Amino acid sequence: MHLARFPRVFAAHLPTPLERLDRLSAELGGPEIWIKRDDCTGLSTGGNKTRKLEFLMAEALAQGADMVITQGATQSNHARQTAAFAARLGLACHLLLEDRTGSNDPNYKANGNVLLDHLHGATTEKRPGGADMQAEMEAVADRLRAQGRRVYVIPGGGSNPTGALGYVNCALELLGQANDRGLAIDHIVTATGSAGTQAGLITGLCAMNAGIPLLGIGVRAPKERQEASVLALAQRTADRLGCPGVVTAADVVADCSYVGAGYGIPRADTLDAIRMFAQLEGLLLDPVYSGKAAAGLIDLCRRGVFRKGQRVVFLHTGGSAALFGYDSALGAQAA
Repeated sequence: MHLARFPRVFAAHLPTPLERLDRLSAELGGPEIWIKRDDCTGLSTGGNKTRKLEFLMAEALAQGADMVITQGATQSNHARQTAAFAARLGLACHLLLEDRTGSNDPNYKANGNVLLDHLHGATTEKRPGGADMQAEMEAVADRLRAQGRRVYVIPGGGSNPTGALGYVNCALELLGQANDRGLAIDHIVTATGSAGTQAGLITGLCAMNAGIPLLGIGVRAPKERQEASVLALAQRTADRLGCPGVVTAADVVADCSYVGAGYGIPRADTLDAIRMFAQLEGLLLDPVYSGKAAAGLIDLCRRGVFRKGQRVVFLHTGGSAALFGYDSALGAQAA
């Protein structure tokens, strides 16, 4: 795969570290756990979306855009990273934020990622939960184009074949790091939501015949819908790379047992996982994506699905800024 064929703005801090989590591994008494630190990609506390945005923003510039629009939940990590990337490039940024949780907590509504969105100069509009956010974005884009703006629309999560290229590249990077260390990886685990991260990773892994299973821990949709979304995007990404058919349905696996009451609503095990990573390894997870994925990882280790003698890599998607919008949930759990 020759990714240099695709336009890209190099802004992420790459390669991100690959670290062994000795204290967490000892605490769980199962596999040797490693972490791929995509919370360290740079740009406004980092996160997985920065990799996607390197390709998406390059496409926006190539099309002559002077403004980008995207959408996400109120505490969207993707929105925050898009606002930061746009600021770096001198593009205007407009965000549509969907109320997916119904929270009236002032910190949830105005602190964390929302504070950073505005600090980076983005403008925002709110939408009720359940809105057709793609249609809402297109309507706003048409309005702004009528005012003379050259608008580039980025899908939620940056999850289309262009954005997924960022995680094809991550698969290349991770395998290179593992090969250089003689590190045989038995499994990779990460959060999966809008599908782009898992789709890009599995496309890259399959195209390189890596033979490493990838498990996505779902944060929103039921298993069947999540796997279908990932597979469809992975196949479109493979087509774009010139390797059609490399990803099959058997390659796409999601476990959506840890979603709980819904997107952005942490379960008790989510909050426990956040504390465990913070207190054992000094690492900050978020309550929406990485916290739920870590809860899944911990449970699977405790149940023996991942066993002693195996090596499991947890891909950290970032998002610690959202913690400041969830202080009441974290505080209540500790009381």
